[in-house]
Amino acid sequence: MLIDIGSTVSFLKSHDNFTILTHAHPDGDTLGSGFGLCLALRALGKKANVVNNEELPPKFRYLEIEPQEFAEQTVVAVDIADANLMGNDIKAEYETKVDLSIDHHGSNRLFAKMNYVDSSAAAAAQIIFEVIGLLGVEITPQIANCLYTGISTDTGCFRYANVTPATLRTAAKLMEAGADAAKINVMMFETKTRTYAALEKLALDGMQFFYDGKCALITITRDMFAESGSDENECDGIAAISRQIEGVLVGVTVRERRDGSFKASVRTHNPVDASAICSRFGGGGHPNAAGCQLPGTKDEAIKQLIDVIGEFI
Repeated sequence: MLIDIGSTVSFLKSHDNFTILTHAHPDGDTLGSGFGLCLALRALGKKANVVNNEELPPKFRYLEIEPQEFAEQTVVAVDIADANLMGNDIKAEYETKVDLSIDHHGSNRLFAKMNYVDSSAAAAAQIIFEVIGLLGVEITPQIANCLYTGISTDTGCFRYANVTPATLRTAAKLMEAGADAAKINVMMFETKTRTYAALEKLALDGMQFFYDGKCALITITRDMFAESGSDENECDGIAAISRQIEGVLVGVTVRERRDGSFKASVRTHNPVDASAICSRFGGGGHPNAAGCQLPGTKDEAIKQLIDVIGEFI
């Protein structure tokens, strides 16, 4: 069931003992939204914890807060468009238990009992900012850091087409509330681990081009993780690289996962719709940034995806 922001706020006010779910392979938006909402609910005197399928990537650990002990009563998902994105362990436990989903993906599959989806928001954290304001909770510097992280990372430091005047106004208010924007931006966009740098070099060395250079493909294998010392937590930055090349309309990163399956991250320039491409494989996202799981071996997965991209180009 779809609900509005007023009903969302009323639900949060009238319930307690929250488990807040964030998606697998967590990024800044799901974590910033989750911890920001968690802090706001605690400020209201409620109990709340954030749960993920895996450990937080090291660069996001400044967002982490101590868990509380309580008997779970209410489950909220943030920045999760599909129950399949929770990760296997969390999905197995919570797929049918999510009471409320707060999300900004137009491709949201409405898997929760109640769903508040605002696809005009650049990030789920932008929605959480509005929700916290209506809850009557003060935006502390700690909450501001969480929400600014979500907005900054999901907009590529305010460079992507999803940025609106409302996005920039929200970011400004978060800075006024104490968000350390400069420090967060350096950590998210100006700092690379040595292992990531080694992985990026391998990725760029193997880049392939299709359709007269309009599509660029990066493939990341388990062997490349082993050679570089990197892992899946460091892949997010690579997804945007291929789209940055002059003349490329569709940038694709295909990543081999631990279980041998393949995931695609698709980044596009207008008029190509990344979400429409990924929907062919049961995935989704936004018009210029989306993802999906791919069937088959590496070569089979890549061929199927490139063939679909050709239809759109």
